[in-house]
Amino acid sequence: MCGIVGYVGEKDATDILISGLKRLEYRGYDSSGVAVYDGRNINVVKTKGRLLALEGRLKDNPLSGRLGIGHTRWATHGKPSDINAHPHLNKDGSLAVVHNGIIENYVELKNWLTGRGYKFVSDTDTEVICHLLDYFYEGDVLEAVLKLVSKIKGSYALGVLSKNDPDKIIAVRKDSPLIVGLGKGENLIASDIPAILPYTRDVVIMDDGDIAVLTKDNVTFYDYLGREEEKPVTHIDWDIAAAEKGGYRHFMLKEINEQPRAIRETLRGRMTEGGFNLDGIDLPEEYVEGLSKIQIVACGTAYHAGLVAREFFERYIRIPTTADIASEFRYRDPLVDENVLTIVISQSGETADTIAAIKEAKKRGSKIFAITNVMSSTVARESNYVLYTLAGPEIAVASTKAYITQLAALYMLGCYIGLKRGSVDTQFARKLQLELNAIPDKVQEILDEQQDIQRIADEHYNSRDVFFLGRGLDYAVSMEGSLKLKEVSYIHSEAYPAGELKHGTLALVEKGTLIIAVATQSTLYEKTLSNVEETKTRGGYIITLTQGDKDVFADVTDEFIKLPKAADFIMPILTVVPLQLLAYYMAVARGCDVDKPRNLAKSVTVE
Repeated sequence: MCGIVGYVGEKDATDILISGLKRLEYRGYDSSGVAVYDGRNINVVKTKGRLLALEGRLKDNPLSGRLGIGHTRWATHGKPSDINAHPHLNKDGSLAVVHNGIIENYVELKNWLTGRGYKFVSDTDTEVICHLLDYFYEGDVLEAVLKLVSKIKGSYALGVLSKNDPDKIIAVRKDSPLIVGLGKGENLIASDIPAILPYTRDVVIMDDGDIAVLTKDNVTFYDYLGREEEKPVTHIDWDIAAAEKGGYRHFMLKEINEQPRAIRETLRGRMTEGGFNLDGIDLPEEYVEGLSKIQIVACGTAYHAGLVAREFFERYIRIPTTADIASEFRYRDPLVDENVLTIVISQSGETADTIAAIKEAKKRGSKIFAITNVMSSTVARESNYVLYTLAGPEIAVASTKAYITQLAALYMLGCYIGLKRGSVDTQFARKLQLELNAIPDKVQEILDEQQDIQRIADEHYNSRDVFFLGRGLDYAVSMEGSLKLKEVSYIHSEAYPAGELKHGTLALVEKGTLIIAVATQSTLYEKTLSNVEETKTRGGYIITLTQGDKDVFADVTDEFIKLPKAADFIMPILTVVPLQLLAYYMAVARGCDVDKPRNLAKSVTVE
């Protein structure tokens, strides 16, 4: 969560900091600020609210200098306010700090510092960092940082300025993403690559336990013991335009419409004659045959992709599979050992709970197979095997193309495992390949008719409650459809297994209640129909998603959303697209901030 940008060079720092923070807005925030060294003092301007408010304050209080740090904050400790916004200063204003993450022992440290005369002006955990650096500073800011990291516990990415070391930025990373951009006569730090692309394409992805000291002409890396390190440089070859709207009203709509391309990119080069080449990954046959089960771990949308995979793996690959929300997995003493393959799914690769789950599973002897969209992310580096989804940058907080490419990757991985175990044959693999190859054009068919979904959204955007119903794979997709609707439109929505209606949910259905019935699994039509009828007789307004079998549901359906035909097992990739569009257009009709929903962030790097 949050965004950090830092700059040292010959250009005006303020303009670069604001430009970089704008490219990190997708991460979610509720306040922002910058600190710039003007040659004599560190000057700070910060405010609650969007960057527009910060820019307004900077017009009244312009900052000048060639060295600075900036931050967008998503509140954890202390409410959103001007005082709690970053950057934070030490007692005499000689040190400025920006921080992403959580300092777990901040109460203990705050009490200790208060006993030594330090006064706190904010409610944040970050302020202890400023005062600890002040306490440890004896003429060398790097030495103070080394002492600092031996005392603080938790997750953090830090940017530090000191007017006593006026040509440097110090960056520190532990469990929260941070990169260094290597320029000519200038260097930068940022939470994510888009922030620095206008200035350089050469970046160093910092690892946990890295410290970087940046001047305009040099970057030196150290470990927590102060030993110098060599770090590999990554050249970024995708264009900044890939992270801009490209004429669409919102990033979310752009990314929904990019899904045919994203699927093609994720599939390209990964299909062989009767099988799959997962970027050269080779799970030993004896290991795969000896697996007792597969454990899938993820959060939010990625977890919903895992639910689809669980159904597919068990029904078609015939291997016991469980799916866990990562934040629960690590605390329930899971039955995971060396005979269990743990699959973790994360768009950003920096999801804190997922990273913690990886460590828990590895501790128990399990190998980790990661599916992520971000190369060199923490999830990728911590895993034994990595299959990248090639969705490209995803900026909108609500995940769309990342989800659909995660499904594609999971189908390929499942079939790969099934072939190794002998539970599926090459005939099934070829059928899966044909179905996957057809998906981009079928998704495009849905996108070409999205005006019909917009019309439905315009008619129902004032709904108070929406219920999604489905069975099997349709239930897994219903959960994702419900999440999309609630997170971008703020409409209360829930997803239920259709067969559970009689166990309480029917009490919530009244005249006019909007029911989204997802019915793509042909073997379950009859059962789903009877459940939908139960809501219809109680006054529900029924919208049915089905793959052309309208006659089955004609008597109980008020509106149809017709889907292209495909094999039942592949339908989740198609079904989710109109649900994404429905959520988007209902949110737009309600005047919501679609790309940056309230209280949410793109990359959840705290627990």
